[in-house]
Amino acid sequence: MGERIYLFDSTLRDGAQTQGVDFSASDKAEIAGLLDRLGIDYVEGGWPGANPTDDAFFADPPKLEHARLTAFGMTRRAGRSADNDPGLRAIMAPKTKVVTVVGKTWDFHAKIALGVSLEENIRMISDSVAHVVRQTEEVVFDAEHFFDGYKENPEFTLACLKAAFDAGARWIVLCDTNGGTLPHEVERIVGEIAKHIPGDRLGIHCHDDTGNAVANSLAAVRAGVRQVQGTLNGLGERCGNANLISIIPSLMLKMGFETGITPENLKRLAQVSHALDEKLNRAPDRSAPYVGERAFAHKGGLHVSAVEKDPRSYEHVQPDLVGNRRHIVMSDQSGRANVLANFRDFGLDIDPNDPKVMQLLDDVKAREFNGYAYDGAEASFELLARRALATVPEFFKLISFRVIDERRWNAKGELVTLSEATIKIEVAGEQHMTVAEGNGPVNALDTALRAVLLQVYPEVADVRLVDYKVRILTPTEATGAVTRVMIESADGAGERWWTVGVSTNIIDASFNALRDAIDYRLLKTRGTAPIVALPKKRA
Repeated sequence: MGERIYLFDSTLRDGAQTQGVDFSASDKAEIAGLLDRLGIDYVEGGWPGANPTDDAFFADPPKLEHARLTAFGMTRRAGRSADNDPGLRAIMAPKTKVVTVVGKTWDFHAKIALGVSLEENIRMISDSVAHVVRQTEEVVFDAEHFFDGYKENPEFTLACLKAAFDAGARWIVLCDTNGGTLPHEVERIVGEIAKHIPGDRLGIHCHDDTGNAVANSLAAVRAGVRQVQGTLNGLGERCGNANLISIIPSLMLKMGFETGITPENLKRLAQVSHALDEKLNRAPDRSAPYVGERAFAHKGGLHVSAVEKDPRSYEHVQPDLVGNRRHIVMSDQSGRANVLANFRDFGLDIDPNDPKVMQLLDDVKAREFNGYAYDGAEASFELLARRALATVPEFFKLISFRVIDERRWNAKGELVTLSEATIKIEVAGEQHMTVAEGNGPVNALDTALRAVLLQVYPEVADVRLVDYKVRILTPTEATGAVTRVMIESADGAGERWWTVGVSTNIIDASFNALRDAIDYRLLKTRGTAPIVALPKKRA
């Protein structure tokens, strides 16, 4: 076994400072449980007394099996004793077993922000840490703006760290608070600090303002620190914090360190990352290292051939070790290896020399020339491939649809726009027509289509559109341009899939992508099972 690295997650505090992110107390409890089950050592819950949400969270904290819940607060104020400081009282109130105390370690901040002498700043750190140590099991001291302070006044900054260490802090965390330090600086400075404070008592906390938070964290580990702080998916103020989703597998799979995460739990990493995105109602980053859909995606035919022979050619780790999988995407860059690899993923057994393989490849290239993009719409490609082999049932047949948009002033004098869709389809040999209104033409079409399909395919109710993208492919044609529509869909289990439609009519392109989304869902739930007719309506 390798040396032990302790993982400290601050998603519930630092992550909550992300623009557009607003956790409720129940959201925090759910995310804390997710982190606990993954195997994170410390979960920082927030700042008691700072806001009603954190107060509500700590008033009814989640029961964690592995992780240690941590409350966060700052050192005593100048001119007050630690016993009589309301801020310190607030962070002790939840009675967590671990408390994080943040203190100024940059002389500029001590003088300007706090307006105190350097000696008083050191006493504030020492008094606060000693006070909290007497009342809890473990204290983490966050040395705010450590790297900036050390570069300007290393003697003062080191004195601040020693004050916390001598007062009994279990961890002294070196913070790159404005994210401006580079990896070579981090490794050098941490190495110097490790001469005064043992590495197994040091932690690192990095922000990503230069895009180096992960690299800085790993450099600090190389220099000796044994606690790493970060957030899920790199959430955080400004450019974010160090991304634990990237750090964890790098520590375990690349650097040989042991963490509280077992190899089996590491396989849940992609799931945890995507679960947070789901909670935030946003699409996962498809290019995210290790866990993104593109992390192990191969497009060029030569690359695919090499990966088929030896995955190490273009994959730095096995995808399944982090809960991901290989994606062989189709495009006009593809060769026969791409087609065959996709067939294997689909569970299709076909002779590599079957003429249909090259016919499909030629069809894909022709379609991409005309505007389709299958490297971003794998569900549409699977349907195309299966239809080429005659293995997709016609779940429903479109006879016609019509969409009407009306823009008018209502009785209240408000300007409103309404969309109405009329659709005629055939299901199991029977024709049906329905009319529905919607918030826009695509929503109206979707609503009308579901009104019929739900009677035969109840699983369609579980399908929801989570992203809709339009791209103009021939801008010189102005309003008559060819349009490509990409739709991302999801089901209740969190599965996501992408479909594509192309047409000179944006509504037609949207319907094509929408139809593929529904057909794909039905293919996955029904396979090639026979289609049952709709129930007869009584006269």
